[in-house]
Amino acid sequence: MSEHRASLNWNRDSDDFKYPTYTRDHTWSFRGGERVRASAAPEFLGNVDRVDPEEAFVASISACHMLTFLAIAAKRRFVVDTYSDNAVGYLKENDEGRMAVTRVELRPEIAFSDETLPTPDQIDYMHHMSHQECFIANSVSTEIVVLPPETP
Repeated sequence: MSEHRASLNWNRDSDDFKYPTYTRDHTWSFRGGERVRASAAPEFLGNVDRVDPEEAFVASISACHMLTFLAIAAKRRFVVDTYSDNAVGYLKENDEGRMAVTRVELRPEIAFSDETLPTPDQIDYMHHMSHQECFIANSVSTEIVVLPPETP
């Protein structure tokens, strides 16, 4: 078992505290001193120049999938040179009538090198196993799918 911590700090920065006007800006702090300027999503009166929780949720799913994929590829002796993803999360009403990120679509683009390149079936299998083993995916009810990369 391991523990994972984050600190959050918010301060009122105006004389009033009314729903339409109070600041949603806050800071997340992590071990090692990393700080993230965060806010609510712009659709919920947040600051567009800051990370919102829904974006962070999508990023954590994408990062967990990538880290798991890289581990699986390395163990299978496939050499990954680059991995990028343009993940998209969809916020909508769930089956219980509550707002939730109900679906996250991952669109990884991966470049391999070395003598042995994985086949498309091997890549699909590594994505399947990445989804099965990703700690974040195992922690949420959100539907997570891997799609082909977007074409320009």
